[in-house]
This record gives sequence, C-alpha cells and structure tokens, in this order.
Amino acid sequence: MKIYTHTGDDGTTSLSGGERIPKSDPRIEAYGSVDEVIAWIGLIRGYGENEGRKATLIYIQDQLMRCAATLATRDPEGRQPNFLPDEQCVVTLEHEIDLMEEILPPLGNFILPGGNPLVSYCHIARCICRRAERAILGLNNQEKIPVIVYKFLNRLSDYLFVLARVIGKELDNQEISWHI
Repeated sequence: MKIYTHTGDDGTTSLSGGERIPKSDPRIEAYGSVDEVIAWIGLIRGYGENEGRKATLIYIQDQLMRCAATLATRDPEGRQPNFLPDEQCVVTLEHEIDLMEEILPPLGNFILPGGNPLVSYCHIARCICRRAERAILGLNNQEKIPVIVYKFLNRLSDYLFVLARVIGKELDNQEISWHI
C-alpha cells in the first residue's frame, strides 16, 4: 500500500467508516492536536532520563491513539469499544502524578517553563494537550464526545506539568517562579 493516495488532494479526508469531510473541520483539528501530543510524548519518551517512565509514556500514547480513533468516528454506534480509552486511564494518571508529587516541593506560584530542552518539551506537550482538550470540548458542543476522552486529556496536561517539574528536579534545573 502506498502512503499517498491522492484522495486528500481536494482538501478532504476520510473518517473511520469512509465519510469524507474537509480537512479544516473542527473534528480534524481535534484529533490532529491529539496526534501532535502523541508525537511529543514519543519525543519525550526517547530521552534516557525517562527510561524508568517508558512503560507509562507508551501507555499514554496508546490511550491518546484511542482518543484519536474515537474522534475519527462520527457515529457513536460505529465506535468500537476498544477505541475508547481505558476506564481506569484517569486514575492511572492521577496515581502517577501522586507518586511524582511526593518528591517535589509544594508549588506556591506559577513557574516559567524552560531551562532544559526535555523540561521544555514536557511543557510544549502540555500546551498542545490543552489545545486538544479545547478543540474536543468545542466539538462536544456540536455532538456528544465520550467524557473519558476530554477528561483524560485534562488529567494528561496535569501529568505533563508535574513530569516537567520532576525531570527538572532530577536534572537540577532551576525552577523559576513567576511573580507579579
């Protein structure tokens, strides 16, 4: 099978099930943003500093792929149950966040992202995750999107924020507080 099909040359793409819609459709924006998060998590996963977190990051990518598959299917009746994220995915992220927060000092202010490429990549992934969540919630105003999809993305952005802080601590990256 060739990677190019010419079918998208007219500015449309196929949903699961074959329906063609414009590439500018809010649904495509939503699952395109999810796809970006998947790629950024892949970048983050590739760093040696995350060797011990690799299984969690792969799990997150799998859950995001399920979110994208859910969004790529317009008809709720046509969605396969295995397209949906795991029922426990939010609890899994909360558990991981709790473990990481045990080693972090409490946060009393906003912080300025950066100081290290890997820390910055986590923050970029967090921002894209928030964009994906906003796009999905906008789509939810038009049609019902399963709650688990946007709930998972909401918690994932929290996870990525805490992951950035933990990696920063592990790498002795100075956390700069923002003050007015």
